Amino acid sequence: MDEAKSFLRELDEAVLRGTPESRTRALWHTTDLLIAGRYSADEIWTFGEVIGRLADEIEVAARAQLARRLARVAHAPVNIIHKLAFDDSIDVAGPVLRESERLDAAALVANARSKGQPHLLAISERKSLDEAVTDVLVTRGNWDVVNTVAQNKGARFSEFGFLHMIQRAEGDAILAGQMGQRRDIPRHVFQQLIAKASEEVKKRLEGERPDLMNQVQSSVAEVTGALQSKFGPASKSYFVAKRLVTKQHQQGNLNENSISGYARSHRLDEVTIGLSLLCVLPGDVIERALFDRDREMLLILAKALDFAWETTMALLFLGAKDHRITAQELRDLKEEYDCLNVETSRTVLEFYQSRRNAAEADVNPPPARVPYPFGLAI
Repeated sequence: MDEAKSFLRELDEAVLRGTPESRTRALWHTTDLLIAGRYSADEIWTFGEVIGRLADEIEVAARAQLARRLARVAHAPVNIIHKLAFDDSIDVAGPVLRESERLDAAALVANARSKGQPHLLAISERKSLDEAVTDVLVTRGNWDVVNTVAQNKGARFSEFGFLHMIQRAEGDAILAGQMGQRRDIPRHVFQQLIAKASEEVKKRLEGERPDLMNQVQSSVAEVTGALQSKFGPASKSYFVAKRLVTKQHQQGNLNENSISGYARSHRLDEVTIGLSLLCVLPGDVIERALFDRDREMLLILAKALDFAWETTMALLFLGAKDHRITAQELRDLKEEYDCLNVETSRTVLEFYQSRRNAAEADVNPPPARVPYPFGLAI
């Protein structure tokens, strides 16, 4: 290691006095030495400093060759990888953006926010992508970028990312089909996709995703954004969430703080399951309350559980389009919530529970929709 340090010091001095040809030779020699050896973190950083200074003196083609060589090196210096990733030339940046494991999510987000579409496309081709990265890709990316990330099985989407992609898929049969084929797409997002999709896309997904299509078939003809489900969720993430929240409930630890935390983290499955357990109502009823444009049902359920306004507000934002509510709407909703009475709301909840239980026990066709307090109907 002492020899390596001595060599790096001598090389650093040679950078100042060398010719372009000697610097290029020094670059490849240093790169070979780095790739072949085992070094401490400090020594690797020093390699990066030296290679970075040498790289500043070479042509684009040589920097691109350097990027290709270092992209798959597990111990490549982070400083030089960052330098290459932010190079204006996609020939240089592309290899490390696509393959280097030395780029963390923060660096990728910064790159995606500041660079052009070729850089975003390279990022979208990585074997795995965090939600924070895909959030930027789906908002800044062009058609090629969003379609590439939609096909990327290693990409993870946040609730925002999924909903934004569904919006972009309107009128785009290719993107709609790609999103519908994703195995991680939440059921309620798939329902929105189907509600907005063309007949061509619906028919294609009937064959490719019968598991989800069968569940939402009854809601295809409903108004866009109607998220009532008639069948149980089928996604793996839902069943994982169900086990977690059910166990939490059995242990007596499911409470307002739990629901508030899930809502603020946009963990829809956990919120739906948690409220279903606390309210003793089916999951489809909770989904209806969360996503119905008329927020009255959600306000009543929250008041019946005696939730604070902050928790109720988190639930309202969770179900709002793009998780956004105007300041005036929020003031109106708070005023409406403050006017509700806990005991009256609990009476409404009990009435709803009894009607649902009666409907489930009745083997005959369900009765006509019955109006009940506060203008709700079941």
